[in-house]
Amino acid sequence: MKKDLHPENYRLVVFKDMSIDYSFITKSTSDTKETVVWEDGKEYPLVKLEISSKSHPFYTGKVKLVDTAGRVDKFNTRYQKK
Repeated sequence: MKKDLHPENYRLVVFKDMSIDYSFITKSTSDTKETVVWEDGKEYPLVKLEISSKSHPFYTGKVKLVDTAGRVDKFNTRYQKK
């Protein structure tokens, strides 16, 4: 393996899913200027996320339904033969 390929500045970082207000802590090298006080009372760097495994439809099983029947009806009424 190549030497010095992986970063060495791993530290504990809090990731916060802003869509459902869910946070978790893990090791990361992500750069951030924001910090947050975690449940243990210590201050950690904070990375804000738009989506995580707790809010992603693939992991939650909740699929956003698209009104395809309504679209088909609109198409048929608009372009039906008279």
